[in-house]
Amino acid sequence: MSTLRISGVSKSFDGHPVLHDVHLSVKSGALVALLGPSGSGKTTLLRLLCGFERADAGTIEIGGRRVAGDALHLPSEQRQIGYVPQEGALFPHLTVAENIVFGLPRAQRRASHRVAELLELVGLPQSYASRAPQQLSGGQQQRVALARALAPSPGLVMLDEPFSSLDAALRLETREAVARALAAAGATAVLVTHDQAEALSLGHEVAVLWRGRLVQTAAPQTLYRRPVTRELAAFVGEAVLLPGRVTAGRAHCALGELPLAEGVRPDDGDVDVMLRPEQIDVLDHGAQGLEALVRDVTFQGQDAALTLELTATTTTTPTTIRARVPGYRTPRTGERVRVAVGGEVNVYPR
Repeated sequence: MSTLRISGVSKSFDGHPVLHDVHLSVKSGALVALLGPSGSGKTTLLRLLCGFERADAGTIEIGGRRVAGDALHLPSEQRQIGYVPQEGALFPHLTVAENIVFGLPRAQRRASHRVAELLELVGLPQSYASRAPQQLSGGQQQRVALARALAPSPGLVMLDEPFSSLDAALRLETREAVARALAAAGATAVLVTHDQAEALSLGHEVAVLWRGRLVQTAAPQTLYRRPVTRELAAFVGEAVLLPGRVTAGRAHCALGELPLAEGVRPDDGDVDVMLRPEQIDVLDHGAQGLEALVRDVTFQGQDAALTLELTATTTTTPTTIRARVPGYRTPRTGERVRVAVGGEVNVYPR
């Protein structure tokens, strides 16, 4: 296990800045999800960490050893990094066992017990050792790719959107297996992804890259409940943003007077109030709460997304909000309901 420390890293291509003064620390044995939209700089940062590109400024340390910075640039093979690419990239002419031991010194490649250990670690039967990669499902191939990355006991494991090519059910099963394997190995890992649910469910911490800058690094719950900007709130899940005002430590908006999230203490004044659609409780019309009209319903099986129009607000134009309810409690379009808010809210000063 190794720590990772990135300090002041910047990178440009042909005069166009891609990364700006990035700072990130990953504790030994932790998994940090590096989240960001396309073009945010995730792939560039991964390539700098792996040694595929040279940073323009800043330093990178793995396990307390500097691998880049101040004219130093260790080649990839000297950085003790395990790498799991998007498609697994297994060698089709080698068996599963041969793929797993490919990166080991030649003297260690015949150690069958190591293959057995790694197959068990990633949740695959020992009988798979003699199979060709083409005989495996996409999720199984990704597990073999992880076993290959873990075989040399690297200081750091990099996972480059390893589940993006899998279907939904297989993606969930595979990422759970990968998370268990990384935890069992005690590996320090960085998962590069643009999938918010993946980042929030897997990362001990989530670091968000936005236009080449690391805008927030936090535990998943903190990031989801208290994103630092409006744009980030809308990117990390769906956000309901309403104009309002903070007075005496409480938020006031079309949904009423609402408590602020822990640690959110803005000055009194005009704000945008942010909450999540699942915080809006949709109740029967006879219950207590604000009256609303169901304008649209998108049924998604286990839950449903609703567009609601608040009908008793004092504003001149109708206030429209989004709510999320369990699938079995989905109202009909045109139905009148009552709404209330559960939990605390975040605010952004205007």
